[in-house]
This record gives sequence, C-alpha cells and structure tokens, in this order.
Amino acid sequence: MRATRDFEDYELLDCSGGEKLERWGRWVLARPDPQIIWETPKGPQWARCSARYHRSSAGGGSWEFIDLPQKEWEVSWRELRFKISPTGFKHTGLFPEQAVNWAFLQEHIRQAKRELQILNLFAYTGGATLAAASAGAKVCHVDASKGIVSWARENAERSGLSGRPVRWIVDDCQKFVEREIRRGVRYDGIILDPPSYGRGPGGEVWQLEEKIYPLLQLLCGVLSDEPSFVMLSSYTAGLSAQVMQYLLSVTVGRRFGGRAEAEEIGLPVTESGLILPCGSTAIWTA
Repeated sequence: MRATRDFEDYELLDCSGGEKLERWGRWVLARPDPQIIWETPKGPQWARCSARYHRSSAGGGSWEFIDLPQKEWEVSWRELRFKISPTGFKHTGLFPEQAVNWAFLQEHIRQAKRELQILNLFAYTGGATLAAASAGAKVCHVDASKGIVSWARENAERSGLSGRPVRWIVDDCQKFVEREIRRGVRYDGIILDPPSYGRGPGGEVWQLEEKIYPLLQLLCGVLSDEPSFVMLSSYTAGLSAQVMQYLLSVTVGRRFGGRAEAEEIGLPVTESGLILPCGSTAIWTA
C-alpha cells in the first residue's frame, strides 16, 4: 500500500466507531467513514474536535460547528496551497490520500525529456492539476461542476500558478474527450479520478462500473503517438486494485504496450500506527 506521509498540514489522528478524526492545519474535524467498523476507545484528543459532520437517517447530513471560527482556511502540501472548506456532502475540498499520486506526477513529469500535455478528468479542486503544472506540464483540467472548477482556479492562484498553461473546462468528461478526438487534440498523459456515481451538467448519469471500460477505450483515441502515463484512481470498494490494473492493461496497454501497476492508497493513523485504506490507484507507464 502507498501511504501519504509528507503532508505536514494534514494528519489522521484517529478513527473509530464509523468516524475519522482529522487535523487540517490548525483545525480538527470529525467525519463519517462507513469502512471504519471497529470500536476502539476514543481518547482525549477527540475532545479537540472543532466541527463534526452528522449523517441524517433521511440521507445526506450536516455539519455541527463546535468552535470553528472560520468556514474556510488554507493548507499546504509542498509548494502547493489549497482552500479547505467543509461542504454539505461531508467533504472539505481535498482528498489528502491523493498526495501520493501528486508526488508521482511531479517526479514523473520532471524526469520527462519533453514538455508533457496532460488531461485531468474528473479533476475536482485541482490537486493533480497543480502538481502537474508545478512540475512543468501543460494541463487541461475538466470537471462537470462550475463551482468546483472555480475552486480549482482559486487554488492555482493561491499556489502562484495562475500564470501556468492550464485550460479550465466545465463539461461532461466523456463528451469533452469525444470532441477532443474529433478536433485531433492529443495528450501525453491522462489523469482520471472518477466518482462512483454522478451526474454531468446536462443531467448525464455516470455509473463507474458501467462506464469506466468504454471510457478507457475512448481515451486511447486522445493519447499521443508516444504517451507517457495514464493514472486511474477509484474509491469504489468493488473496483479492486487488481481490477483497475487489468482494465488499464487491456485498454491502454494493449494499444501502446508498456506496463500497468496498481496498489491501494491510504493514510497513516497517528493513534494506532496503522494505515486506513482510501481506495486504489492504477498507473500505466510506457
């Protein structure tokens, strides 16, 4: 398992009873996580909680702000800066376990012998986009939510990267790729972190298990003649690391050769010294 260990502004303090206790910079938040099925003792540090997200029996949920004096603040990872703000769906605007993938992107892009053109799909608030741009790549950032793309652009400004060559696109990812193929646009690397379920700006339904294989087949048509990498992440329990490796091998790998590898990713838990699994990432490289 690959675990995030160099994120000084983030710490997974403890996890028990369906909740994880996290430090985001100065503030400590408690959020639900259904995979935390153990009931280990909750120590005094849980009293430090500044805000807690409560699930509703009717679906969704809401935040209880205990002593959180501000609804948004900033955290840093390496040279990058991100706005953190608790949202109505328990999220904060960042998935810290993805920092292991940001580190891969920076190293891989900096070692390339050329300027890479990168396509980031389901790009959320821009963690991977900023990592790639900071390493010298040109990036096309695509997400279906206008508000989320605006948040990503704000993170780029906070990180001093607003002058980097990044295209910010609000669109359904599959439809955008289809248009890029027709336009003859090609990319050297692709990042995709699709949701398990979602809807596009026109009401398009996205179901991961049904859509991911045809999307990977489609993406082969937007890769350059000498592609460098494809990175696929998933939080879906039914989509194991080995399944994702297989998917990349029979799509991108069958077309371009190279090698696909996959592992779970996770976050170290300070209290127990163990690692909380947070999904998987498969990476194909030429």
